[in-house]
Amino acid sequence: MVQTALAAVLDAFSRLTALALPLAVTLGALLLALLLVGLLDRDRFRAGLNWAGSRLPLLGRWVLVALAVGAGVLATHVTRRAVDARLGAQLSTRYANAADPAGGQTVQTAPRVSVLTTRTYSRSLVLPTDVYARLNVSGGWENLLPYFGNPDGLSVQDLREGFTRRGRNLIYTRDVTLQTEEPLGLDTTRARVDLRFVNPAGGRGTYYNATFAADYTFTNPLKEDATIRFLFPLPEGSGTLSGFRLTVNGQGYRASDLTNGSLWEGRVAGGQTVRVGVAYRHQGLRGWSYRLSDRREPLRNLDLTVTANRPAKFERYSLYPTDAARSAFGGNQTLRWQLQDVITAQNVAVVFSQGSVREMLAKTGWVQPPALLLAALLALVWARLRRLSLAPLGLAGAVLGLAVGFVLGGVLTAYLPPLLAVPLGSLVGLAFGVTALGRACLPPLLVAALVPLAFLAVGHSGLLVTVLAAGALLVGLRTRGPTNPHLG
Repeated sequence: MVQTALAAVLDAFSRLTALALPLAVTLGALLLALLLVGLLDRDRFRAGLNWAGSRLPLLGRWVLVALAVGAGVLATHVTRRAVDARLGAQLSTRYANAADPAGGQTVQTAPRVSVLTTRTYSRSLVLPTDVYARLNVSGGWENLLPYFGNPDGLSVQDLREGFTRRGRNLIYTRDVTLQTEEPLGLDTTRARVDLRFVNPAGGRGTYYNATFAADYTFTNPLKEDATIRFLFPLPEGSGTLSGFRLTVNGQGYRASDLTNGSLWEGRVAGGQTVRVGVAYRHQGLRGWSYRLSDRREPLRNLDLTVTANRPAKFERYSLYPTDAARSAFGGNQTLRWQLQDVITAQNVAVVFSQGSVREMLAKTGWVQPPALLLAALLALVWARLRRLSLAPLGLAGAVLGLAVGFVLGGVLTAYLPPLLAVPLGSLVGLAFGVTALGRACLPPLLVAALVPLAFLAVGHSGLLVTVLAAGALLVGLRTRGPTNPHLG
């Protein structure tokens, strides 16, 4: 980051150097114009020089304010470039010195329940004697068996085949016993998902820690005992699952106890209801989905609750929640889907409104230079409204202090989460500014320090800036100040 900052400083100075020649030409032209005026009217020229000389010290102090604003703009520009370069390098590098989010946009598919049954299929084929003779098979009729092919072995439970002689004909028979699955719908589904978003230190991206817990019930519809299969598809895009646990009628199973980690089979008595619980934890990004449309089976009773600490949007043509409770300005929210006796081809799909950390910090960095200029202008207006004597040196120190705070916030993003680093830097800058100007100028400095922070609230920055501007205007219009106090 230091190397990037130095490169940005050199780039800024090279641009300033490029302006040196036009500036020198302009100053030379002004000086030539003043000399011409002096030649035409020497008395007024001397009077103007005397007036400028008497006010030059005060004018020089206000020039320091302009220089302080320029230095602050340069410092924040360099910091923004350095932070953006660091985040860009982190996105493109093959190696990292901190953990990256372990998952992506997660899709959890609804489980499948089916009754396993066996069915026997018989087939026979008559071979006339002349056909058998032309085949000229030696060593017995069994040598013909490979020519009849083999059924799929994945579902074959039993296979019996052979030849019999009936008159002059040869008869081939095959009896195949296959295992079949008859879909069995879920009686109830109670699922709860909690998504807690995290902004890690160093600006490495925003992700959520998810906790999933669900309870399912189904019933054997037969009068006799049957083998029932419960398949819980592992989520897609979830990275590493931790704490995975499946419970059937109170008996717990680990992933290693189940076929392919999530398939349970067992004998269930006729008419018996089975209760299955599933729980796991994982990390994810951007969104979360619960897929219902793989098989258009009736949903007898679905109750799905999603809680999150970020505002959510819904994928187009997905199921909209039947109930939603949200707090203001993107706080905690609870979304609930309650469906009974429906057949749907839609899914539950929520996507969370959040820009990338790199984009958020870039916007904050772009706003900081105008905020420094705003601080100087608001301080001047505030001092005039309050009839305060504003010292130019103090104002220059306040602007530089606020710039130091902004720079510190950018540096701290390499060590702290951005939502903590940037406000901490603004707080330090505000403290420097108040120290330079005094507590009487706290309101204008506070407004300037809060403007960049509004862009940390993704999706609400425009509203916050508008409210901040309206509040500052209201305070200014209602101001009635003392007379002639002095600021350091």
